[in-house]
Amino acid sequence: MRKLGKKILIVFGTFFLGVGVIGIFVPLLPTTPFLLLSAACYARSSKRLYDWLMSNRYFGRHLKDYMGGKGISLKLKFFALSLFLMTIAYSVIFIIDNNFWRMTLLLIGAGVSIHILAIKTKHK
Repeated sequence: MRKLGKKILIVFGTFFLGVGVIGIFVPLLPTTPFLLLSAACYARSSKRLYDWLMSNRYFGRHLKDYMGGKGISLKLKFFALSLFLMTIAYSVIFIIDNNFWRMTLLLIGAGVSIHILAIKTKHK
């Protein structure tokens, strides 16, 4: 791949990584798909950045397990679901004052929760 193409992929990979990290704290912004996009961009542009991402102490192991079909640990499921549901609840109670949007957020929250629970649980 040409140098410009690799540089563009590095920029996109870094952007997706940033959005994925923000998604840890912002409800309805998914983390895993953006981290997977980041890994794909880095895999095609920079072995060093890809290796760094996949060996990152916070999400490298989780990415490898998810990509390998091994699932995620019960501890990670609990953490993700707890943080997600607390953020949804806070938003519904304190931020949103329109019942239509409250219900929409609750329905999306239910869907995301079902997805998290449906992911295979990795046993040590």
